Amino acid sequence: MALQTVKYWLTEHPNIVNFRWSPTQSYASTWFFLFAAVSSYVIAAVSLHILLAVTRRRRGLSLGPIPALHSLAMALISAVIFVGILLSAAAEIRDTRWLWRRTRTTALQWFLCFPVGTRASGRVFFWSYAFYLSRFLHLFRTFFAVIRRRKLSFFQLINQSSLLCISFLWLEYSQSFQVVAILLTTVSYAVVYGYRFWTAIGLRGACFPLVVNCQAVLLGCLTVCHVGVLCIHLVKRGGCNGIGAWLFNSVLNAVISLLYLKFYVKTRSSSPRKQ
Repeated sequence: MALQTVKYWLTEHPNIVNFRWSPTQSYASTWFFLFAAVSSYVIAAVSLHILLAVTRRRRGLSLGPIPALHSLAMALISAVIFVGILLSAAAEIRDTRWLWRRTRTTALQWFLCFPVGTRASGRVFFWSYAFYLSRFLHLFRTFFAVIRRRKLSFFQLINQSSLLCISFLWLEYSQSFQVVAILLTTVSYAVVYGYRFWTAIGLRGACFPLVVNCQAVLLGCLTVCHVGVLCIHLVKRGGCNGIGAWLFNSVLNAVISLLYLKFYVKTRSSSPRKQ
């Protein structure tokens, strides 16, 4: 009974089933809003960093329980989106399997490659929209870092801005690959933010850099999935939907991966000296 209730609220609710990505029906769904949001984020972060630098405070400011509560909220939101899109994907496979027989599409191919003509509507895209909106909450971590540690990372600015744009493109062009990407990303975020909350309330942390390793594994998995999308697109008749946006997505992911690899190597090389 409880499972059926969860399935209803996560997959069968009318707002989920009848969802449609549209500038007139969906909040924050225009290009103008996206550009304005990214520009405001970058300007606000840089301005805050300069303002704190001018004050010449050597120590960062305490934010109390706010970062811990933010981590807890993000862990819970990520977990809900993961369960929601997983159940929704299963429901979509159940309802449209009969149509796949004509195009000889398997469930694995659908996860990586939407058929050409797919529109951003229905269960899966509702949770993609929820993931897109959750990206705005991730931006707060940049301001936490600036206020607490007086540190503004170029990688963090690029990473957060790029991921916000990528999640917008998923919806705007009904891009293939997004189901797997959201599943992998949300489960990683649930672990990372849950761990951050765990350590923020004073509990003992892991004996290895869990956050850094989780993010490295996530980037590796996403890279493998990108290769899978390309292979399916080349061999599948008609190709994959939103492949142009996917190419742009791949370029952004490559930039993020290179920047993160540099950061990862730097972190791993400095850890022995700290010990």
